[in-house]
Amino acid sequence: MTQSTRLDTPRFQQLLDQCVHCGLCLSACPTYNVFQTEMEGPRGRIQLMRAAAEGRVGVNGAFGEHIDHCLGCRACETACPSGVQYGLLLETTRAAMLDDRHASRQVRRFERFVRWLSLRQLIPHRNRLRLLARLLELYQATGLSTLARKLRLLPPPMRAMEALLPPLNTNYPDYSRPAPAIGERRGVVALLHGCVQDAFLSSVNAATVRVLQRNGYEVHFPPAQTCCGAAPLHIGETALAHELARRNLDAFGDHDYEAILNNAGGCGATLREYAHLLADDPLYGERAQRFVGKVRDINEFLADHLHTPPTHPVNARVTYVDSCHLRHGQGVARQPRQLLRAIPGVTLVELKQPDMCCGSAGVYNIMQPETANQVLAAKMADVAATQADVVVTTNTGCHMQLLYGAKQQGLNAEVIHLVELLDRAYQ
Repeated sequence: MTQSTRLDTPRFQQLLDQCVHCGLCLSACPTYNVFQTEMEGPRGRIQLMRAAAEGRVGVNGAFGEHIDHCLGCRACETACPSGVQYGLLLETTRAAMLDDRHASRQVRRFERFVRWLSLRQLIPHRNRLRLLARLLELYQATGLSTLARKLRLLPPPMRAMEALLPPLNTNYPDYSRPAPAIGERRGVVALLHGCVQDAFLSSVNAATVRVLQRNGYEVHFPPAQTCCGAAPLHIGETALAHELARRNLDAFGDHDYEAILNNAGGCGATLREYAHLLADDPLYGERAQRFVGKVRDINEFLADHLHTPPTHPVNARVTYVDSCHLRHGQGVARQPRQLLRAIPGVTLVELKQPDMCCGSAGVYNIMQPETANQVLAAKMADVAATQADVVVTTNTGCHMQLLYGAKQQGLNAEVIHLVELLDRAYQ
């Protein structure tokens, strides 16, 4: 076997050597809980990566199947006493797998087309995604979606994507000018409005802006911003992720924003990787470090800057479902709960396993729907046990996955983003 050039590096070897094979990660791993095999847990996958780095196994075939089964939720990082940076290991390995597939011409023409269409022609372009959302809103409103599901007209991959569509409302916020502060002006922030979040869950961005305004912040929306790069990174398209990162650095520039905010855990985790992604870039390396220094999740920022606490009671039994990339990737777990407890009338009921993934994991619920559904079933059982009226989340993919799970399980619970609940408490 030949070694992948991405894996045959001193840096990758150092990352591998951090693992002492203690196994404390296994109980935290959703796929290990599903499959109960060593190769479907972080420790086993790291052993596979080591074998690939040493040229003892190839980076596709059975190896690729075990790596592709990983959700990338990074719960193992939180559980690990040795500080293994599993996210970086996984990201590098998936890039090596894609390199190998291109070199051996295993990437079929249809897959290349889908990657080109979704990652290059749709996700980086806000207006194109909005147009798609408007067409899908019409598809829902005319009843075609019900007919397509009943007659099973869509192929399986499209069926999985269609099932995740939330009820669409394409009454989009105006990003053409800054949103002024309400009352005393306490600062200026910029908002990354995202790609899928903007097009398919626009009410979250609208609520985010209103809450920031009520707390005295003027909100800017740099017009040249684009996708954060999370979707390409999830499937090994690192070159595209680097390109999108550079575009965002140019868009946000060196403006003197107090913070660069995002309201999706997955996006925030990727934004905070820009310094790593562009570390060797002579033009963007230092800019990326300055940018990362200002990146804040909306919950993290508001917990420290809730200058105007909400006063309108929202009488509801609420459970909070952590975004894995927010909890494990960014270490933000206390602040969302702090905000929920600041809302009058809210009774917060914790899940038994708040650190477990819901099965969304970027594009995982589309690429690996069977495993994702098993992970989701366990999460929804935990949610149902809380008897909550409202299920709160803080990430785009989780939001759509939990809407789907609630519908599948027949739960009589509303699924919303935390800022939407907070916004209600100001009205």
